[in-house]
Amino acid sequence: MFGRSMIKAGFLAAALAGAASAPALAQDVKRHKIPNSDFPIALAVEIPAGKTTVYVSGQVPAVTDDKAAKNTVAAFGDTKTQTVSVLKAIERALKSVNLSMGDVVKMQVFLVGDPTKSGMDFAGFMDGYKQFFGTAEQPNLPARSVMQVAGLVNPGWLVEIEVTAVRP
Repeated sequence: MFGRSMIKAGFLAAALAGAASAPALAQDVKRHKIPNSDFPIALAVEIPAGKTTVYVSGQVPAVTDDKAAKNTVAAFGDTKTQTVSVLKAIERALKSVNLSMGDVVKMQVFLVGDPTKSGMDFAGFMDGYKQFFGTAEQPNLPARSVMQVAGLVNPGWLVEIEVTAVRP
C-alpha cells in the first residue's frame, strides 16, 4: 500500500503543479491601446507571471558619413537617420538573444535638440520609429517615453534608445 499511495501522491502533485503553471504558460503579453487613438504606442503593457524580462542597454547610432568631421551630427545623420540606425542596433541586440522587435514592451528614448531645428526633432524620430513599430509586419506596440536631454556622451548623437523585452 505504501508504494501505491506514494505513486498516487506523486501523480497528484505533478498534475497540480502542471495545472498551476499551465495558465502562466498560456498567457500572453497584453498590450492596451490608447482609447480613440491611432498613435503607435501602447497605453500600457501587462506581463504575465512566469515571463522572462530582458533589458537592452541604451543603443546609439552608427557613423553614416565617415568623411564628415568625427563626433559631429554630420557624421551620424539627422534624427530620423539616427533613429533608424539605433533601432537597427536594437534589432541586432534582440536577435542575438533570440528575441525580436515584436517582443519589446517598454522603450525609453532620449533625444537631443537638433542643431538645425528649435529643439528635438520628434517628427524625425517618429518617421524612423514607425518603420519598426505599428507596421503590418510588426504590429506590437511598446509602452514608451520620449525625453529631450541636454546631450549624450558623443556630441554628434541626437538619439539613444533603451528597451525592455519579454521572452514569449
